[in-house]
Amino acid sequence: MTTKEAQGLTSILEAIEDGIYIINQDYIVEFMNKAMVDVFGEGTGDKCYRLVNGRDEICAWCRAPEIFEDMTGKTLRWELLNPTVGKTFDLTEVPLRNADGTVSKLSIYRDITRLKKREERLRASEEDYKRLFEHVGSGVYISSREGKFLNANQALLDMLGYDSKEEFLEIDITKDLYVKPEDRRRFQEMIERDGQVIDYEVDFKRKKGNALSVLLTALVRYDSQGRVLGYEGIMVDQSQRKQMEEELKEAHDFLDQTIRSSPNAIIASDLKGNIIIWNRAAGEMLGYKAEEVIGKMNVRKIYPERMANQVMRMLRSHGYGGLGRLRSYPMVYLRKDGEIVEGNLSAAIIYDTKGNEVATVGITVDLEERLEMERKLRQTQEQLLQSEKLAAMGRLTSQVAHELNNPLFGIMNTLELLKTEIPPQSKRRRILEMALSETVRLTDLLRKMLSFSKPDQEERQPTDIYSILDEILLLYEKQLRENSIRVNAYIAEGTGIVHASKNQLRQVFLNLISNARDAMSEGGTLTVRTRVNQENIFIEISDTGIGIAEENLNKIFDTFFTTKDSIKGVGLGLSVCYGFIQDHGGDIKVKSKLGSGTTFTVTLPLYKEADSQAKGSQG
Repeated sequence: MTTKEAQGLTSILEAIEDGIYIINQDYIVEFMNKAMVDVFGEGTGDKCYRLVNGRDEICAWCRAPEIFEDMTGKTLRWELLNPTVGKTFDLTEVPLRNADGTVSKLSIYRDITRLKKREERLRASEEDYKRLFEHVGSGVYISSREGKFLNANQALLDMLGYDSKEEFLEIDITKDLYVKPEDRRRFQEMIERDGQVIDYEVDFKRKKGNALSVLLTALVRYDSQGRVLGYEGIMVDQSQRKQMEEELKEAHDFLDQTIRSSPNAIIASDLKGNIIIWNRAAGEMLGYKAEEVIGKMNVRKIYPERMANQVMRMLRSHGYGGLGRLRSYPMVYLRKDGEIVEGNLSAAIIYDTKGNEVATVGITVDLEERLEMERKLRQTQEQLLQSEKLAAMGRLTSQVAHELNNPLFGIMNTLELLKTEIPPQSKRRRILEMALSETVRLTDLLRKMLSFSKPDQEERQPTDIYSILDEILLLYEKQLRENSIRVNAYIAEGTGIVHASKNQLRQVFLNLISNARDAMSEGGTLTVRTRVNQENIFIEISDTGIGIAEENLNKIFDTFFTTKDSIKGVGLGLSVCYGFIQDHGGDIKVKSKLGSGTTFTVTLPLYKEADSQAKGSQG
C-alpha cells in the first residue's frame, strides 16, 4: 500500500464514529482512530490490555488467539461489557494479513450502551403493560380478523363465565360471542374504516348463554405492510362505564403515546414547578430518567437561576406569542452531569374549564447538533480566511526576502573586509563584529521567511535519523557547554531510516534544540531520546527550562506567535518546522508545565523499501 493509500485509509478510519484499533501479534496497539482515543485515551504503542482493561495481563475475554491462529480469516463478533469505561460494545474483530506475512487484528468497538439501556427500558415497559393487561379490572383481549381470540386476561374470562383461557381461545367470536352475528360485521366495518372503535355498545353471550351488555373499545392491529391482522381492545360492563373510561385513559391515552414518542423534549409542571410529565426525549437530553423527576423534582433544577420565573413572566404577557404562549425562545438547560445544553423552547399555560391556570408545558428542540454545525462552519470560514492571508503573506515575504538578500550580502562582505584592516584589540573592531553579527541574524531571519513562504523542495531520500541528531548535537556541544547545559542523548545507531529531506529535518531539530537552549538561560539538562515501533520513529527533545504557559500551548505552532522578545525572534521557526513534519506525513506534539520544562515529540513514518518501490513504479 502506498503512503497516499495508507493516508487515505487512515482518513477513512478516522472518520468512522465507531472506535477502531489495530494490534499486532505482540498485542501492541499499532493504530487508534479518534473515536477509540475519545473513549479509552491515547494508547498507540502500548499493550492493548492495558489500554482497554487497565491491566498488565491479557484480558480474560480476549479472543485474539482465535484471530491469529485461524488461517481462514473468519470474523468474530460479540457483545462486550467493559467495566473500565462502563460501556457495552458490539465488538467485531477481523484478521488483517500484512505484506510481510504477519497477521494483525482490527477491532471495531460500536458503543451500544444506550441501545442496551433502551432495551432494558423497553423490557420494563413491556412488563408494565403485561401486568396492566393481566391485572386491569376490565376485560382485555387480542383477536384475529377471522374471528378467534388470540389472548385475553382473567377479567374477561370472569366477565364471560369461562373457567380456562384455553377453552375461551377455541370459541368462534361471531357465533359464540355475539348475540346478533350482524353486530360483528358492523363492528369490523367501523373499526377497519376508522382504525378504532370507541364505546361501541353491543350484546355478548356468556358461556351459559345469558346476554351481557358491554361497551367495546378497540384498535386495529396491522402488519408491516399495513394489512389488517386483527383487533385489540377492552370490554367493560355497561354499569362500569365510568371506571372503564378512567382505566382506558390510563392504559390507552393517545396523547400520552404522542408525548412519549416525540423526538423533542416535552416537560410539564404544576404551578409550583413540580414536574408531572417527562418524556423519553427529555431524559435523553438532560440525563434524568422519568422516575427520577416525575413528582420528585422541581423544574427550576434544570433551568439556570431565575430563568423559570422569567419564562412565567413571558407566558403571562402578550409579547411572546400571545397570552399563555411562548414561541421559539432560546434557552439553556442544566444536565444531570452539570453540562449546559442549548435548546429552543416553545411553551404554554394549561387552563382548566374555568380558565384557571393549572400547569405549564414546554417543548424543547435540542440545538446541539445545529450549533455544532454552525461552529464548525465558522471555524472552516476562519481557516479559509487565514489560509488566504498566509498565502498573500507568503508571496509578500518571498519578494521582500529576495530583494533584501543581495544588499545584505554586500554589507556582510564589506564588514568582513573592514575587519581585516582593523586590529582585533581595537574598540572599532568590536563594533564591526557586532554589526556583522546583527547582519548575519537578519539574513537568518530572511532565510526563515523564505522557508515559510516556499519550503525547501530538496528531493527526499532514505535518511538516517541517528546521523542527523549526532551531527547537530556535535555542532551544539561547545555552545551548550558554555551555557551550563548538560546533554543526555539516548540514540542508538540504526535507530530508524525515514524518507525525508535531510536539510528540512536538520532545520527542524536545530530549531527545537535552539529553543531548548534559549529556555535554559541559567543552565539545565537537554535530553534527546528516540524510540520506534513498527510504523514510526519518535524523537523526544526535552529541556528543564522555564516551560510554556498552558494558555500558549495551542498557539506555539501558529505563524508569528512567539514567547520571546522581538529581539530574539518573530515566531516563524516552529510554524515552519510544523509544516515540514506534516509534509513528511508526521506530527509534532508538545507537553509543558510552566517552570518545569518542555518536551517536543516529533513523529515520522519509518522508511519502507517496498513502499518506496511502489512509489517509484507509480511515478
